[in-house]
Amino acid sequence: MDHYPQNTIEFIERKEIDVMIKLKKLTVLLLLLLLSFSVYSQDIKTTMRSNGRIYVVVAVVVTILIGLILYLWRLDRKMTRLEKDK
Repeated sequence: MDHYPQNTIEFIERKEIDVMIKLKKLTVLLLLLLLSFSVYSQDIKTTMRSNGRIYVVVAVVVTILIGLILYLWRLDRKMTRLEKDK
C-alpha cells in the first residue's frame, strides 16, 4: 500500500477540481471587470468622439496591428527560407 497521497488517483482528481474552481473564479472576475469597464466606457466614448480623439486612438491601434502583421509576415518568410536551406 502506498502512503504517499501524490501518487493516488484521488489526489490528482482533487487537484484538477481545485484548478478548475480557480479558473472559474478567475473567469467570473474577468467578466465582471469587463462589464464594469463597459459601463464606464460609455461616457468616455462620447467624450472622445466629441473631441475627435477617437480617431487618434483608432489610428494608433491600426498602426500597431499593421506593424505586428508585417513583422509576422517577414518572420514567416525568413523561417521558410531557413527550412528550405536545410
